[in-house]
Amino acid sequence: MDFTECYEDTVSSVAAAARSGCRRQLRRLIQRGCSVDSRDNRGWNPLHEAAAAGSKECVEELLSAVIDSSSRCRDYVNTLTHEGESACYLAAQRGHLAVVKRLLKVRADIDQQTNDLSCPVFAAVDNGHTEVVKLLIRKGAQVKFMHTKSWWTCLHQAVYKGHSDIVRILVDVCNIEAHDDHRISPLFLAAQYGQKECLEILINAGANVNTQAADLATPLLIASQEGHEACVDLLLSHGADPNLSCSKDWPQFPIHAAAEFGHISILKRLIEVTDRTCDQGEGMVSPLYVAIHNDQTSSIQLLLKEGYSPDAQECANILDFPSPLSLALYHASTKRESIKLLLNAGATLNAEEWTYALATVTTDLLELILDHRWIPRPEAFSKGFLVPHHHGKMILKQKELRELVCVALSQVDFASCWLSILLNKGLEPSLLLHPHMLEKADSDVLNYLLEFVNWSTLSTSLKIILNKRREEKTWEPHTYFASVPCLFHLCRLKVREVLGPDQLMRTNVVQQLAIPTALHNFLKFKDIQELSFTRPPPSPVMSRILRCRIAHEHRHVV
Repeated sequence: MDFTECYEDTVSSVAAAARSGCRRQLRRLIQRGCSVDSRDNRGWNPLHEAAAAGSKECVEELLSAVIDSSSRCRDYVNTLTHEGESACYLAAQRGHLAVVKRLLKVRADIDQQTNDLSCPVFAAVDNGHTEVVKLLIRKGAQVKFMHTKSWWTCLHQAVYKGHSDIVRILVDVCNIEAHDDHRISPLFLAAQYGQKECLEILINAGANVNTQAADLATPLLIASQEGHEACVDLLLSHGADPNLSCSKDWPQFPIHAAAEFGHISILKRLIEVTDRTCDQGEGMVSPLYVAIHNDQTSSIQLLLKEGYSPDAQECANILDFPSPLSLALYHASTKRESIKLLLNAGATLNAEEWTYALATVTTDLLELILDHRWIPRPEAFSKGFLVPHHHGKMILKQKELRELVCVALSQVDFASCWLSILLNKGLEPSLLLHPHMLEKADSDVLNYLLEFVNWSTLSTSLKIILNKRREEKTWEPHTYFASVPCLFHLCRLKVREVLGPDQLMRTNVVQQLAIPTALHNFLKFKDIQELSFTRPPPSPVMSRILRCRIAHEHRHVV
C-alpha cells in the first residue's frame, strides 16, 4: 500500500500549522486542546511535519506539549509513520541539522530503521547532508549496518551518489571491504559508476583494488565495461591486475569488456598490459570474439592492428564457434564489415567457414569472400612461385583451396548457386570433376560444368557414371556432348590453360590479346547461360554447419 501521497482532507489543523512553520498558530491550537498526535493517511503526526519542514520552533512547541512525562515524550519523539519513518529520520533525510540535534536531546532513536531498512544516517548520506552525517556519527550512529534489501552500507550509498566529502568521513568508521548481496564492495561501485574521486579515497584508505564480485567481476573489468577511462588508469596505477579472470563461464579479462563495448582508448591501454596468451592461448578467448559479437568494428581494427591473430584460438567448446571468422559469418547479415576486416587481415578459411558460404541459396557470402581472396591455379602450388598477394588480394593457401573444393563437393545440392561464381572467379573446373559431383549434381549443373572442360577426355570411370545417368534418365545432356568438342571450344580451353583460369576470368588480360573484340566474352565463357537454383535446401544451414563440425569428409582433391 502506498503511504507516500498526502490527502489534504486527512491533515489536522495542528499538523498543517507545523508544516507551515507557524509557531504562533501552532501554540494557539495546542492551548485550545487540539491533539498533537493526530495522524493523516500516511501516519504522519504534527511532529513529523515540523521535522520534515525543518521548523525547530514548531518542534520545540510540540515537545513542550508532551514534556511533562519523559516516557511519553520519548514515545512521541519515536513515533513512526506507516513507512516506518521517525521525526529524526525525516529531519536527517532533508538535512535539517538543528532539528536533528534537538530530537537527539530528547532521546530520539538514532538507529531506528524504516520499513525499507534505512535509518537517519543512511538517509543523510543518501542526500549528501555532510554536517548531519558528522553529527549522527559523533552521537554514536551505527554506520556498519546493512541497509536496503541489497545489503548496502552507508559507504556503498555515499560512493554510489558520489558524495566524496562523506566518503572521506566514512572510510574511517566503516568497513571499507563490506559486501552487498552480490559481493560488491564500495570500491567496486566507485569503478562501476565512474566516481574517480571516491575511488581514489578508497584506494588511499587501503581498499582492495582486485576485489571480486560474486560473478568474479573486478573493479577494473567493470570500469572498462562502462568506459570510465580515468578510473581504469587509476586502478592500473595502483596495482589492479588486468590478467585476473573475471568470469566463472570463461576466462574473461578487462580487455574483453573494453573490446565488447568499443571503448577504444581503454582498449589501447589494456592491450599494453594484458598477457597475449588471451589471443591464441589454449582455453582462452581472444577479445576479437567479443568485439565481433557486438559488431565493434573499431575494436576489431585496433586488435588486428596491434597484432591479435584473425584466427585466434578455437572456441567451439566455450563460445560454439571455432574461429572469429566463423562467428562473423554466422551473423553475416549484421557483420559484413567484421568479415571484411578479418579477410583483409588474412583469416583462414576452413571447412566451417566455407560451409557458411556454400550451403545456402544465397551467394552474397561467397562473393564477399572471393572479393578478398584470389583462387590460384592448382599447379602454382607445385611450382612454388605463389606470392601472398595477387592483384591486391590475398591468395588462397593450398589447404584453404582444398577445403573449398571438399565443402563444394559435399554441398552439391546448392551447386546451382555456387558453381558459376566459383568458375567465374577462376576455380579450375577439373577440381570438381569428381565422382560424387557427377553422381549427385542436377542435370543443368552437370551440363554447365562440362561446358568448361573437354568432355571427350574425361576418365573412363567418370564416363561410366555419365553413361549410367543418361540411361537412368537422371541427366539430360546437351546433344553436342555426344561428339568431340568443336575446334573453337578447344581453342578457348587452350587459352584458358595458358593464361590460367584466375587471370582469364578475373582480369582484363583478354582485352590485351590481339583478337577481335567480339571474341572477348566467348573466351571468358560468357556465352554459357547462368544457372538458376531450383531445388529447395534439405535442412537449415546451421544443421549443416553442425554436421560439418562432427565429421568433415575430405575428398581426394587438389
